[in-house]
Amino acid sequence: MVGVSVLGISGSVGSSTVKVLRQFRDQFSLRSFSVHSNWEIAKSLVLEFSPEVICITDPKLVGQFGDSFGSTKILYGDENLSELVKLPNVAVVVTAVVGARGVLPTIAAIEAGKKIAIANKETLVTFGPLINQLVAKHKTLMVPVDSEHNALFQLIERETRSNIRAITLTASGGSFRTLPIEALEHVSVKQALNHPTWSMGPKITVDSAGLINKGLEVIEAHFLFGFSFDEIEVVIHPQSLTHGIIETLDGACLQYTSHPDMVYPIAHSLFYPNPTPQMLIERKPSTWKTLEFFPPDTKRYPGLDLAFQAGRAGGVAPCIYNAANEEAVALFLEEKISFTTIPRLIESALNQITNVFPETLEGYLEKDKETRNYIQKEFKKGGVTT
Repeated sequence: MVGVSVLGISGSVGSSTVKVLRQFRDQFSLRSFSVHSNWEIAKSLVLEFSPEVICITDPKLVGQFGDSFGSTKILYGDENLSELVKLPNVAVVVTAVVGARGVLPTIAAIEAGKKIAIANKETLVTFGPLINQLVAKHKTLMVPVDSEHNALFQLIERETRSNIRAITLTASGGSFRTLPIEALEHVSVKQALNHPTWSMGPKITVDSAGLINKGLEVIEAHFLFGFSFDEIEVVIHPQSLTHGIIETLDGACLQYTSHPDMVYPIAHSLFYPNPTPQMLIERKPSTWKTLEFFPPDTKRYPGLDLAFQAGRAGGVAPCIYNAANEEAVALFLEEKISFTTIPRLIESALNQITNVFPETLEGYLEKDKETRNYIQKEFKKGGVTT
């Protein structure tokens, strides 16, 4: 039995991971997990899987459920996420928490020699150079869980690196792909959360609506696979059936296509380097509709261009991009700013905050904090937020 720890088990990736664990009960054992505040989900999973330890991260709930439930120990707070991944019986860590808060437990998992199924893209976006140094130092196996990166991971593994001219990430186009651009200023939170294909958490769904999620994935792909930003492309693909494409030097394109369900990349990451042993969902090519691909409109999705700008700048620019976006999206979800203010705030932060190239985690964390303070200050003074 392979012991698994899932950080963020109540989210979309976490719940899909539970589906896979149920399908392969004879091969995987859930040893620990975290939720933010959903005690009902936590309690039901404890009763089903009997993990050693769980963690409730919402600071408002500290101590409310005691220090144990049956034989399962209960911890509280983000600061204890690292304890979940360091358990001796844990071999694989699925990092599915949202935001830069995933970095410390990811580092703990790297240093503990665990295989990491990484779904927390902000860790690589914000701290990419540092994470890659640690992965190399500890010879850690890191397998991407995002559907696009997992597809590219599988395609790249099957092709000679020198024969790959470019890699392409696909994007559904989000909630507003066909909405007139002039209407974007007035869209509601409810409209933004109505994703046409995927069922995801509110933050990532808003990111997807502005293609900022794809911008984060572009930066993540750079750190995962080592391709330059001139070798990474993005296409709109409304059907969400093709998840990744590689273009070879002779001009041919190889693509990974599957039904849009996270069980595919999650199962691959759990079993890797071995193949997934059975069919997960039967979706034959004859059921696919027309596959469409077209370039993203930079006027509709200004946040995507900003991601390439931040990635090419290097240093802490990706960290600034991510932190500014997290703060701006939170303000939008609270209905304090408009949807189109999100990329304007990101651009302002990239232009106003000094880019540096730190060598320590603390250097990145300082810029992360500086950026968040900057966005809140800009919001309060009403600068670019109107």
